[in-house]
Amino acid sequence: MIRTLALSAALSFSSLAVGPALAQSSVTQPSSGQTATAAFALPALPYAAEALEPAIDAETMRVHHGRHHKTYVDNLNAAVAADPALAGVSIEDLLGRVSTLPTAIRNNGGGHWNHSLFWTLLAPVGQGGEPSAELTAAITRDFGSVDAFKTAFNQAATTRFGSGWAWLIVKDGKLQITSTANQDNPLMDLAEVRGAPVLAVDVWEHAYYLKYQNKRADYLTAWWTVVNWNTVNRLYAEAQ
Repeated sequence: MIRTLALSAALSFSSLAVGPALAQSSVTQPSSGQTATAAFALPALPYAAEALEPAIDAETMRVHHGRHHKTYVDNLNAAVAADPALAGVSIEDLLGRVSTLPTAIRNNGGGHWNHSLFWTLLAPVGQGGEPSAELTAAITRDFGSVDAFKTAFNQAATTRFGSGWAWLIVKDGKLQITSTANQDNPLMDLAEVRGAPVLAVDVWEHAYYLKYQNKRADYLTAWWTVVNWNTVNRLYAEAQ
């Protein structure tokens, strides 16, 4: 069920002009370093690199997307190509049984899926909308208020030791906050808490260090101003 929801979310990314973010098919316009038969492709950003300023600077976006995410894609394609049994397997199916696969699949498959989602969860200031009535009601039900939810989410993100992610997921019909180390995510069969992600924030230092240095809390404060609630609302609706 979780993998089905995730696939639905992945397919819906195309409506935000991110391209075949999680699609598994031939790449007609491969990025540098990829062959035309690469299984996974680096999605285009759905906005200009500078569009999220001042919250996230253009140089961070260029490095984060064009170098870090691209490396995950390239390494994932290499890992998949090394095992003929993985040909044609979707990213969600890989993550759903990642405990049985090489570490390179876990790290790079997670990195690709996480970032493909992350780009769509961001929007220029003033363009991200607001939580829907349905999502607001669920947040109030499960956390007490939107402000209480943000406080709890920030706590999960700031206390994640080292590199990782904080997540808002739907699990058993309710919202839950969780966090994962490195490039793990709640779709993985080895995740401590599994569920359908609807919001995520990257707290690896490469996501914020050029602008905020070690001030992760300042990055999170700014990040809330560019959350794309339109995407969050849709993912929440789909998870129901």
